[in-house]
Amino acid sequence: MSGGTESAYKAGDALPPLEIEITRTLIVAGAIASRDYQDVHHDVELAREKGSPDIFMNILTTNGLVGRYVTDHFGPASVLRAVAIRLGAPNHPGDTMVMTGSIEKVEGDTVTVRVLGTNKIGRHVMGTVTVTVPGPTTTAPPSALIAASSRSAPSAPSSPSASGKAQAAGGAS
Repeated sequence: MSGGTESAYKAGDALPPLEIEITRTLIVAGAIASRDYQDVHHDVELAREKGSPDIFMNILTTNGLVGRYVTDHFGPASVLRAVAIRLGAPNHPGDTMVMTGSIEKVEGDTVTVRVLGTNKIGRHVMGTVTVTVPGPTTTAPPSALIAASSRSAPSAPSSPSASGKAQAAGGAS
């Protein structure tokens, strides 16, 4: 950081967890939005014929959720520079994926975050995200400010980062 200021972000700092309800709508909409028309992402019967208990989330939807988790924490001015993920256990409708993360490295306005997403079966995704956080980084991260404001204003609606729980548009499946 210039001027001898210290970053608010430190290696080892944990991001708050985020629970994401995996709905049928989220899985199908994510597949359509990313033009992934593989039947295992929208057709239950064909997914079962191929050995899956139900449809499952595609990698591009997971990639988007990982990016969202990081940018929700660092705020709207943050910019994703690199996302490298590896999939594990599939996300099916009715699952809850819990995203967690920790800061691995801070270099100037660039932060590297290790991300993990788990569901009832095990590890759905793990990876590393590099993000730039423009401007002064000597203040608290946006998620901490949101959490603080929700404690002082109980009638204010909570955000996914403040509550730690998010649900996709379309409600439960």
